[in-house]
Amino acid sequence: MKRLLLLVGMLAIPSFAAVSANVSFASDYVWRGMTQSDGPAIQGGFDFEAESGFYAGIWGSNVNFNDGAGSELDYYAGYGFSLGEVGVDIGYIAFDYPENETGLDFEEIYLGLSFGDLGLLFASGQDGMPDYTEASYSFGDLSLSYGTYDDMSDNITVSYSFACGSYDCGITAYDMTDEGYSGVDEDGVYFSISASL
Repeated sequence: MKRLLLLVGMLAIPSFAAVSANVSFASDYVWRGMTQSDGPAIQGGFDFEAESGFYAGIWGSNVNFNDGAGSELDYYAGYGFSLGEVGVDIGYIAFDYPENETGLDFEEIYLGLSFGDLGLLFASGQDGMPDYTEASYSFGDLSLSYGTYDDMSDNITVSYSFACGSYDCGITAYDMTDEGYSGVDEDGVYFSISASL
């Protein structure tokens, strides 16, 4: 039903709204310091955005958890606005793993705040899922972030973005310290290249 409502909403697009698409390749799909694909990933999605600040979208990637899950589809909607010099983003996101039957799906309600180059994120896990908090700061093309996933893990990432001709490229180094999730720390470097339409 969530998919149907999102698709129906995107079919009736008023003149003061825009739809965009994105596609990317990554040498690894890393999320909150944890690999999701254990190797290369092809990703992409569609976004709808209205002048009012409302937005909605869908995004997907291949994943590999060695438990039958082969793909991830995310559905999200939110509202972005400003309070003086502070940017505010409030939204909802559902993480769906269509090929998995072991209950990996989960949802979050999130609040993002930005002030200049500083960003703060709080994602509230629904139905007993863990919460996530992250602080980030950018220095031009270089960005740093620190996130904590309740009592599960902490992660630090350093990313550098640059142009590859007409494409957007990035190199990210990450380090995740496990605190009771899988018992395995993770770290590495991955490359990504993306394009938007």
